[in-house]
Amino acid sequence: MENSFSYQPAADRYEQMPYTYCGKSGLQLPLISLGLWHNFGSVDNFNVATDMIKYAFDHGVTHFDLANNYGPAPGSAEVNFGRILKENFQGYRDEMIISSKAGHDMWAGPYGGNSSRKNLMASIDQSLFRTGLEYFDIFYSHRYDGVTPVEETIQTLIDIVKQGKALYIGISKYPPEQARVAYEMMAKAGVPCLISQYQYSMFDRAVEAESLPLAAEYGSGFIAFSPLAQGLLTDKYLNGIPEGSRAARSSGFLQQSQVTHEKVEAARQLNEIARRRGQTLAEMALAWVLKDERMTSVIVGASSVNQLADNLKALEHLEFTADELKEIEQILPG
Repeated sequence: MENSFSYQPAADRYEQMPYTYCGKSGLQLPLISLGLWHNFGSVDNFNVATDMIKYAFDHGVTHFDLANNYGPAPGSAEVNFGRILKENFQGYRDEMIISSKAGHDMWAGPYGGNSSRKNLMASIDQSLFRTGLEYFDIFYSHRYDGVTPVEETIQTLIDIVKQGKALYIGISKYPPEQARVAYEMMAKAGVPCLISQYQYSMFDRAVEAESLPLAAEYGSGFIAFSPLAQGLLTDKYLNGIPEGSRAARSSGFLQQSQVTHEKVEAARQLNEIARRRGQTLAEMALAWVLKDERMTSVIVGASSVNQLADNLKALEHLEFTADELKEIEQILPG
């Protein structure tokens, strides 16, 4: 594909993407959002990153998901995204939903990586500076750190909205007990939790037990990250670990030990179902996550425009037959 993309008329752009209301709010999100966790940092190709953002927006992806520590180096994804906005999206800010988060390690010392008021207030100011934005549409507590009282963290998020630094707030990866406290406190303050972000895929279904129904109970939207299980739910590992893949690296979030025989065999069988549906395994895996009506959106990552385009093809076939779902259930681990 070419290195630059021309913008389409808004009507055409939005016709390419289904949108759904986020929980009980009036905000709609695209079914597929673009995450900048990988491939948008200072070590990555800036032109490729620019093209991916442009292509996403041209095809109705209005939601871009950041965090203060995304890179590498930490913070560089926000810097690059801010530069891309300035150079390519002047006048389009009101058509975008831009989210960021804080709570994981970001800078050295005791204040650079927890869920304290000190960390969150400093973090959002830094993130706004790096991106060049006046506000975030959504700002998350990136994690429950196990030490900071939930009440301290949530009060900080509420204050961030009241200070105009974010329009909405959300939580990410909170255990159910702490999530309930957060939902209750936000609701009482009149700043309800817009959205809850958790890892969810065919190979990681832990949220189905408590986190997903709890979010729905409190009217929070739900957005999934790592829907392709770091690549295990693609055709990449069906015949071993290819050189240069995530699992081939000595460090990272997908280790060789996670590419188990059980999961590879399950992926092979799932790939056969996807083939019969006229989809790739990745497309079917995304559609599967989105099949639950409580799901608002799914966050995809991409390393190229072509990969992003392939992911967006999942929208062409979101429905499953009862027989397909039964067959998938029989294959999934556990």
